[in-house]
Amino acid sequence: MPSEGRTKRLANRIQETLSEMLIFEITDPRLSGVFVSKVRVDREFAYASIFVSALEGVEREDEVLEGFKHASGFIRTQLAQRIQLRSFPQLRFYWDPSPAHAERIEELIQEIHKEDEQDEKDDPEENAA
Repeated sequence: MPSEGRTKRLANRIQETLSEMLIFEITDPRLSGVFVSKVRVDREFAYASIFVSALEGVEREDEVLEGFKHASGFIRTQLAQRIQLRSFPQLRFYWDPSPAHAERIEELIQEIHKEDEQDEKDDPEENAA
């Protein structure tokens, strides 16, 4: 069995290579503005789980995943040519909701700061104490 370090190195290499392919080579309009947020490779190197997201957010989830499903054979072939392994893992694509969650958390923090500022303006005596 490969070491955890080797598994992580392979996952990083797949993420970097696929990200470059998305920018420079893949022309499918369904995959424009898409980024790879994380890659996990199982310990047997049988499957690579690729987590993707889009700049526009969750509205494009179905479209993006359909684009990856359609292009998965091409992507796997290209990755296998660039990353030398005896047997290249099967690719599984998943939507990563993390960027949308992070954006929502950021909005909530900004709302709290605005409310705090408004409270300070409304009650200046409380701030002096």
